[in-house]
Amino acid sequence: MNAKELEEDLKTSYNRELSTIEERVNNIAIHIADKFNTPINTLSADDMQMLSATILNIETKTLHDEVEALHAQKEQLERKIERQSHALQEAKYTVFNALELQLNEKDIQALAKLHQIKLQTIDLYDILGEIVESAIITAFEKDMEIDDAIMEVIKDITFEAIKEGSLNTIRIRKILSTILHSAIEIAEASPVQAQKILAPTLKGMRAGLIHAITRFKQRLVFIPIEAKHILIEDYDTIIEDLNQTDSLFAQVIQTQADNSSSAIKVSLNNINKDMKYDLDELLRISKDTAEVMKERFSSLASKTMKKADEALKSQKAIEAKKMGKQALEIAKNAIDSALQSAKNAIDKK
Repeated sequence: MNAKELEEDLKTSYNRELSTIEERVNNIAIHIADKFNTPINTLSADDMQMLSATILNIETKTLHDEVEALHAQKEQLERKIERQSHALQEAKYTVFNALELQLNEKDIQALAKLHQIKLQTIDLYDILGEIVESAIITAFEKDMEIDDAIMEVIKDITFEAIKEGSLNTIRIRKILSTILHSAIEIAEASPVQAQKILAPTLKGMRAGLIHAITRFKQRLVFIPIEAKHILIEDYDTIIEDLNQTDSLFAQVIQTQADNSSSAIKVSLNNINKDMKYDLDELLRISKDTAEVMKERFSSLASKTMKKADEALKSQKAIEAKKMGKQALEIAKNAIDSALQSAKNAIDKK
């Protein structure tokens, strides 16, 4: 049978007027058997592939075109969201700059209040590294009590960056890594001051993370229904992440250390060892929070699992179950065939 001839014939002979897909496929199978004297179960793998692809293209063209159009709209919308988010952030900067101009630059208390509000309002995620760099450099330039100043500012920045978003490891790792990386860059440029920069940075990161987790624990009781839904969907992940925050923190330090100079690596590893008991506190608070979450949401999560069990009766689940059985049967047949071939070869000897 000529594959090209079969393909062209399928395109013209496929009857879209029949009411169901089953009827249309049955009709084309009969047509192929009659015209080419070839039942479809005897088609080669290539012909079967071509038959499937041709029918799929015919049956799904409208849906395929709609999905493609939606993807194009999605990309346009994502680009617009990115542009507008940037504009929103810039507008926030402009507002706070205007407010700052109204304050006396010597009125430290008023500036501190506005700064705290600014930290809580703008999206720190995009400019996290730059904020950390500026804060550490300013602490040195103003000859402050370096350890306390850096630890306090890093604690605030860490807390504000983490507190409003998800407590998943990917997001927290990114925030902590960005903060530590910026501190390391300054330490690399000022190796004499490296210890004074890195030790309070790590302590501030730890304190900020503990503060964010503690706040999350306190807010579990008052989380609105919408947020509860998110928590339930991500229940297992959040519980798992909360039970390994000490490992996450240590891994962030180790990863950044491995990518730094040998002197910075040694310094980071030594500080990390000295902070062992501080990390025990971090893990304790995280585990306490996980327990509170279990008490509050485990029953709701169970209900969600029940709904998921009911969803197993869906067409998608039925199809997956069927394909799993088919895959196992094909594998079993392949093994049986291989064993029979091996037996035959031995018998011949």
